[in-house]
Amino acid sequence: MDPLAVTLEHHHFTYGWLNPAMGLAFAAAGSFLGLTASRYARAAATRGSRLRWILMASLAIGGIGIWMMHFIAMIGFTVTGADIAYDPALTALSFGLAVLAVGTGLSVSGGRRAGWPRLLLGGLLCGAGVVGMHYTGMAAVATGGRVVYDPVLVAASAAVAVVASTVALRFTAVVDRRGSMALAAAVMSVAVV
Repeated sequence: MDPLAVTLEHHHFTYGWLNPAMGLAFAAAGSFLGLTASRYARAAATRGSRLRWILMASLAIGGIGIWMMHFIAMIGFTVTGADIAYDPALTALSFGLAVLAVGTGLSVSGGRRAGWPRLLLGGLLCGAGVVGMHYTGMAAVATGGRVVYDPVLVAASAAVAVVASTVALRFTAVVDRRGSMALAAAVMSVAVV
């Protein structure tokens, strides 16, 4: 431990429950839209149509459901005595990683007829991408200090991301009805948060 290190006081809920509630709403909306697009991807008659629907699902789940939720949470975070800024390039990269992670997971997992090995590989790749998105987004936050991570918590966050991604990919492969999609979207949004 650096003897000169100072722990800065930080606040996760600077604006009360507004940011977490908005983040949860975006996670649910993105998940529902992504599940809907995934359903259309499974029913697509052509490869091109399927890829377009997978892109839409990736943007919805990765961009709205995952990245937007994280960014909303981050703007609700303050550090006492420090201005917070965001590196635009790293912030954009974190968005791209979220969309790419979901797109890769959807493409690899292969939909309803794919077996468990492909689903597990898709979940691993998607989860790894989500971890990359999260820590790239955190690296984009400039507080004037240095952020230090507990390796055990990083490993735990990676495990949660892989498991949640695998479950979400399974939902994208099997959920068809609106009621089921709403329930699956609720589960996915809680997992994202």
